Amino acid sequence: MQASVEPSRRCLSGIMGLNDTAWENLFDKYHILAEIERNGQFTISANQIKEFREPRLMTKFDHKVNLPTIFAENQLAILPVTRGDYVISSFSAYKEFEQPSTDVQRISIPAHIQSLMPQFLVSEAIALNCANACGILEDFLEDEALVATVSGRMSSGEFNFNIDSASGTRAVSVTNSQIEIDAAYEGINYLSLFEAKRDLSDDFLVRQLYYPFRVWSNRVTKIVKPVFLIFSNGIFNLYQYQFDDPQNYNSLRLVKQKNYVIATEICLSDIENLLGTVPEVQEPEISFPQADSMSRIINLIELLHEKPMTRNSITTEYAFDVRQTNYYTDAGRYLGLIDKGRDEDNNILFQLSEKGHRIMNLAYRERQLAIVSQILEHKPFRETLKLHLQNGVMPDKNTIVRIMKNSNLYNIGAESTYFRRSSTIIGWTNWILSIIDD
Repeated sequence: MQASVEPSRRCLSGIMGLNDTAWENLFDKYHILAEIERNGQFTISANQIKEFREPRLMTKFDHKVNLPTIFAENQLAILPVTRGDYVISSFSAYKEFEQPSTDVQRISIPAHIQSLMPQFLVSEAIALNCANACGILEDFLEDEALVATVSGRMSSGEFNFNIDSASGTRAVSVTNSQIEIDAAYEGINYLSLFEAKRDLSDDFLVRQLYYPFRVWSNRVTKIVKPVFLIFSNGIFNLYQYQFDDPQNYNSLRLVKQKNYVIATEICLSDIENLLGTVPEVQEPEISFPQADSMSRIINLIELLHEKPMTRNSITTEYAFDVRQTNYYTDAGRYLGLIDKGRDEDNNILFQLSEKGHRIMNLAYRERQLAIVSQILEHKPFRETLKLHLQNGVMPDKNTIVRIMKNSNLYNIGAESTYFRRSSTIIGWTNWILSIIDD
């Protein structure tokens, strides 16, 4: 930990966010870094936080990248310990997701269910209902007679635990803190507690699994399974964890990981037809994308389909840092799906274009093909895909760079930039191939 270092006043964007400013003021007023240096932690109340900003906005950091600048620079995290108190220390509070398996199991929504459609799974609750209806939960949990039971907000009761920190293991006591469970399914053998997210991310806050696990392990005699479900664009990624030492926050271990995707019946011939019919467009005057994950671009588009978002709100609410926000919104603009403007307070605002909204309102299969069409309008992607289909393997980066140099791309100068951005072409081409149903 670097608690003795005077915190920097900068932010990656060059613009101090509201949370950053408020936390800097709190750290100054209560000498929080000095207190952590002396005592290893600092307990702060909701009333103290409220002096500068609403506590619910100041304490919800689901991913490490969402932490305020002063937390990130001093390797700090914050955990709730009562209904109105939080403890700040150099906690190891987050865990990176393991790389998901490349195996995908294709599933279908039952034919008699009309109210669950892939393009309208717009909340964690609906996505969980869909996973249950499609048999995903029964398959993944390996349990029978599943019944949805507890969910929502509730009190934690009392429990103690140990957690790793920069200064060693620390003991934490929790008394009637608020916890939230997205869903729980109880079967013959297990109680499975779910944390569900619609935003794709690299890590998660272990507390979201650990606090509910501790509460319900004390209330039932069955084995309690903590499960993380991530849903986006018809794909369900499920992670089952286990706490090897229930008293140890950091004893989390992945037990099982599986992926399911709603079948589209998209065939190779559909992609080949688009290659032959989609007209090539002139390259836009937007920097060629540096955003390898098409899944994350679509995930961002799904969120913008619900409401416009400022650059700062995307950065704080989504699992992006400022640089990633710029890269992925630029990728959406390159594809003609996102528009960039200003809100009434002159903040940079992103919203879906008219075409973006139209595509997102299509049925799932047609939506996937429409996104492929937007990609294949651009010469570097269509030429790379053609070579892949002809040869059965992805072209090497030198070949892709030659294609890029013959495509009149905007604002790429250095050779190293061509090679870096060739990764985007590989990533998007692999995504196109991944949506083909075998």
